[in-house]
Amino acid sequence: MLAKLMSKIDAAERRLRHSFGKDISDPAARRWSLLHYNLFDHAFLRSVWTNFWPVAPGVWRSNQPTHRRFEKYAAMGIRTVINLRGEDKHAHYLFEKESVEALGMTLVNAKLWAREAAPRSRILAVIDALRAAEKPMMFHCKSGADRAGFVAATYLLVFENAPVSEAKAQLGLKYIHLDFTKTGVQDYVLRLYEARLLLGEIGFEDWIRNEYRAKPIQAAWDARRPEIEVARDLMAGSQE
Repeated sequence: MLAKLMSKIDAAERRLRHSFGKDISDPAARRWSLLHYNLFDHAFLRSVWTNFWPVAPGVWRSNQPTHRRFEKYAAMGIRTVINLRGEDKHAHYLFEKESVEALGMTLVNAKLWAREAAPRSRILAVIDALRAAEKPMMFHCKSGADRAGFVAATYLLVFENAPVSEAKAQLGLKYIHLDFTKTGVQDYVLRLYEARLLLGEIGFEDWIRNEYRAKPIQAAWDARRPEIEVARDLMAGSQE
């Protein structure tokens, strides 16, 4: 009975969330979208909680910035904003696009997921976006904890030649990342790569391009399979 009630409440909340907040073009619609932005996307929290941290020279990670924060970052000289939430029809994206364009920064959309192993093509698109971005740059997801943490680790591995131990630190409690939840799949990917290095040297980008496979990795994470076994299976699969 309780489960059915909670399911009905969740469904009602989803219907409400998707019923408005898709227009900022006139004053009335903008007010409703601003309500949506603060109520459903929790923008009011991110006015004071930024999760904004340096990753490398000229590179920062963050949660979803507000307009005032975008003004601050533009004043810092940031030129490129990489949005890891992807293009969207709702208020959080509409306000971001408006702010970034008004401030003369470049917005790049490169969508990942927090609770799933991303497809290879998505990770490579993020790497390509990082490589092409004009610095100083920043990237963000919603909370700045999970997708931003994985991308920060990726940046360090691909562009800074950092050890895996340093990259793994980008996913930690400091950033409000909780590895015991479904978002722990992000940590698992990095541990898989760490295990793969025990079998032979390979760069992180090359590993993603040639051996990484999202579905088997997600299944292995769900089953909590030992990383070395999975790394060996992925390596063997790439040679078939």
